[in-house]
Amino acid sequence: MSKTLILLFHPDIARSSANAALSSAASRIEDFDIFDVQRAYPNGEIDTDAEVHRLLNAERIVLQYPMQWYATPPILKAWLDAVLTRLFYINYESEGRRLVGTPIMVSVTAGNTPDAYSEGGRNMFTMLELLAPMRATAHRCNLTWHRPFIVYRANQLSPSELKVEGLRYTKVLKSWISSSAPQKA
Repeated sequence: MSKTLILLFHPDIARSSANAALSSAASRIEDFDIFDVQRAYPNGEIDTDAEVHRLLNAERIVLQYPMQWYATPPILKAWLDAVLTRLFYINYESEGRRLVGTPIMVSVTAGNTPDAYSEGGRNMFTMLELLAPMRATAHRCNLTWHRPFIVYRANQLSPSELKVEGLRYTKVLKSWISSSAPQKA
């Protein structure tokens, strides 16, 4: 298993432009494993044994998804409920404790402009404020939170802009890897 695990939570990656471009760019980095959770569990029934095994074998975790109505896609919520409940409420001593200190990053795409995600903007809150539940989840699970990677105007980007965002993503991921040595308990 690779050292960095990207869990892709896009409802339909075949119809995506931004998340597809990001995952394609990341797939060219060594020691990365990209797992399409929606494709693996189209009915939303998560194989918690497989997912726990996947997490316990990763040194870093990326949760990549499109922001949908200020929240995660349903498959990510189902995954959080199934996997994190098992790890951190049911089997903490035997499983969850082993993830303590694991670095985690959120990679999120949004359809509007950066200005729309501000106190006075159309969406009223910044993306960092909207991502507070994810940060709180990481904190509750004792995962080491990293500044999120955010792509704005995701469904409006040209092919050349998508390429630039893919390059920016790989640069951020490589920098994150070099700065986040594994610290599992």
